[in-house]
Amino acid sequence: MPKILIKGLVACKGKVRGKVRIILDPSQPPKTAGGEIIVMPFSTPLMTMVLSKAAALITDCGGLTSHTAMIAREFNIPCIVGTKSATQVLKNGQTIFLNADKGIVYE
Repeated sequence: MPKILIKGLVACKGKVRGKVRIILDPSQPPKTAGGEIIVMPFSTPLMTMVLSKAAALITDCGGLTSHTAMIAREFNIPCIVGTKSATQVLKNGQTIFLNADKGIVYE
């Protein structure tokens, strides 16, 4: 049985398996993060172009009306928000399974 790593609120449903890309400073978005599962404390409007290319989104903070949740719904990207600890639990390059139908991330 897969190990549950984190839980949070479902902002946009979907299921994705992919590699983690942690972004700790939303004011300094990377040039590209396409196809990765972006994990961050929260997002800002500066991150919109990066987020729109992600396979999935996970945040430590935020709720269903947060910037991340709205971007996820606009671009139909699976998203879990309000995990409280995703940036500490998950590691760059780690392969995870995000089940945004249930708000759970598995190893």
